Amino acid sequence: MPRAQWWRFPVRPETLLRRHRELVRRKWAAFGQRRGPGRPHLAPEVRALILRLARENPTWGYVRIRGELLKVGRPVAASTIQRLLRRHRVPPALGRAGLSWPAFLRAHAPGLLACDFFTVETVRLQTLYVLFFLEVQPRRVIVTGSTAHPTADRVAQKARNASWDLGGAAGRPTVLLRDRGAKVSPAFDAVFTAQGGRVVRTPVRAPRANAFAERWVGTVRRECLDWLLIAGERLLCRVLRESAEHYNAARPHRALGLRPPLRAPSSDASGTGPVRRSDRLGGLLHEYERAAARETGFSYCEDWAGAVPPS
Repeated sequence: MPRAQWWRFPVRPETLLRRHRELVRRKWAAFGQRRGPGRPHLAPEVRALILRLARENPTWGYVRIRGELLKVGRPVAASTIQRLLRRHRVPPALGRAGLSWPAFLRAHAPGLLACDFFTVETVRLQTLYVLFFLEVQPRRVIVTGSTAHPTADRVAQKARNASWDLGGAAGRPTVLLRDRGAKVSPAFDAVFTAQGGRVVRTPVRAPRANAFAERWVGTVRRECLDWLLIAGERLLCRVLRESAEHYNAARPHRALGLRPPLRAPSSDASGTGPVRRSDRLGGLLHEYERAAARETGFSYCEDWAGAVPPS
């Protein structure tokens, strides 16, 4: 056909060539799918299962994970497991075998006692050091007081006082978790090791390793200390004592099912009596309870060993 008649075609020549190349590509793509070269892709649930087994079992290698998959009817090669874990940056068994700090805290929570220092600046810019202890399982806090000069002898005496308070508890902590601060002397550790306990020091500059104690410091600052001007050590001791009593006896905790550490679950939650409010620290902290609960003999004037009936 003469070139002058090419306008009669509905498409251009390059369009025909492009469509022909697309047909060839589809032909060979379909041929490759029919033949099925290589290993089939892992199903999403199998990939999720492999990652779960590797993260929940740090000591398992690729062959050990493959054996578990065979038990549940999922045959996967060990090399495939290796490539999948590398792609998701999961280290081998030797790199995952160490016990992480969150796992350590969860495993030792029933007998774990965390302690730490935090500082408070007074109106005259005097630095006061506060030593406290926190039982991880019941979330009970013990504030031993504050001082401007945390000497080794004074800190050791505070440890003895805290150990005496813990003696009346049902289960004495067996592991003491503390940082590597210079204010803690060997005499401090000897107070707990003499009673059969074990002292574990956190890594250097790792506040998350003592997360429960750091969480309480943030709580007492946000709820009390950030709203007050501390004139001296006597006022700070009173504020910390009131805050600790509120924390132990009235403040709900998420880890305890939204109940205070030293208070059993309320049995009159569906009562119809009026709700009364009691104030602490001049109204900075509020506590609410039904009027019937006050008549049953429960009192918020509790010591750190448990509730005591009102006099």
